[in-house]
Amino acid sequence: MRLNLAFTVHSPDPSTELRFWIPGDPKGQPRPRAFARRMGAKFVARMYDSDAADVWKAAVDAQLVEIARTHSLQPFSSACSVVLQFYFQRPKSHLRTNGMVKESAPGPHTSKPDLDNLAKLVLDRITRNGRFWGDDAQVDMLAIGKEWAKAGEGGGVLVTIRRGT
Repeated sequence: MRLNLAFTVHSPDPSTELRFWIPGDPKGQPRPRAFARRMGAKFVARMYDSDAADVWKAAVDAQLVEIARTHSLQPFSSACSVVLQFYFQRPKSHLRTNGMVKESAPGPHTSKPDLDNLAKLVLDRITRNGRFWGDDAQVDMLAIGKEWAKAGEGGGVLVTIRRGT
């Protein structure tokens, strides 16, 4: 089920289930990068995070802050299940001039980013927010999917979090 972009939390009981939409262009969690720098006669390794996903991280953070601000949420303290359905905006090459999807356009979204990296970024951002659960180790069931958004629609992720499994 695809939600309206203006939609935030839709849950009959937010103490047991949260469902919300985060609009944007989903990106996977980038791998930490390393480089060696010469320090005198020695080489020293330095680690850094790529900024490739910074815009998506900011979009996820902003939506989580807004949800926490507008809803009195108590973090789940026990096990929970999570469903993440990612949507990607189709490139113009997939569309006809009238905006309809070409027959030759790919059906399933089988290109990068990988599902595990998409999920890691969102779960880490939810954990960092602190208003949904204490740690993503509490997630004992995770379902992830990705697909192309309908023609003319933007991308994002539909998040469903349920207490207990």
